[in-house]
Amino acid sequence: MPDPIFSLQQGTIPLLISIPHMGTTLEPQIAENFTQVAGFVDDTDWHLDRLYSFARDGGASFLTPVYSRYIIDLNRPPDDENLYPGQDTTGLCPVDTFDKEPLYLTGREPSEQEKQRRRQLFWEPYHAALQAELQRIRQKHGYAVLWEAHSIRSEISRFFPGKLTDFNFGTANNQSAHPQLCSVLAQQIEQDGQFTAAANGRFKGGYITRQYGNPAQRIHAVQLELTQIAYMEESRPFAYDEAKAARVTPLLQQALETTLRYAQM
Repeated sequence: MPDPIFSLQQGTIPLLISIPHMGTTLEPQIAENFTQVAGFVDDTDWHLDRLYSFARDGGASFLTPVYSRYIIDLNRPPDDENLYPGQDTTGLCPVDTFDKEPLYLTGREPSEQEKQRRRQLFWEPYHAALQAELQRIRQKHGYAVLWEAHSIRSEISRFFPGKLTDFNFGTANNQSAHPQLCSVLAQQIEQDGQFTAAANGRFKGGYITRQYGNPAQRIHAVQLELTQIAYMEESRPFAYDEAKAARVTPLLQQALETTLRYAQM
């Protein structure tokens, strides 16, 4: 098992960027039970550390896992409650891909004991680091912004019909950040005219956004679910597209600057 199981780079500004679905490593003892398709880790949030590198250069803190979401999903509640009741979703320890392909060989799905082991080894340390970094940032600056960076294929019939909006901002129905912020972020994208945007639509923010965003305590959390077609190839080998990314990064920079400004209000 690699040590550490996550990477935390502490920055100098009141911004923490968490990328909980960026990991690609599969623990060997778990991988023995996986199907061949699991080894492709297709549902990874590819290249987001590269896409957001401007923020690291600008002093943001970065928290990223080593292990794949196929091992455990760091953006799900520890009790595996469905955050979108009535809608299909993958669980804390997923058993299939976004396209409903089995991740495990027949009869090899994780037991409750195994799920508990994974929570203790992978989930709890990541969340402990996230909470500690948010507290450090708030103590130093008086407030903190948590930006949950995610990406997803633009078309996945399991979760939504047709093509997904490009920029999907979520603030737990305006509960995890300044109440006007989410709409403002979406409006900025729409006004630019290159991409479509939604505020608290299909993606309102996962467990991390909902759990740690607390404007009353001056911690503002925003999730952005960005379509992968906006900055990369959506099929294997999932190549990064420099030309596409160059159109996206100025908009991300504007969104982060806006969020930091609203967090000070």
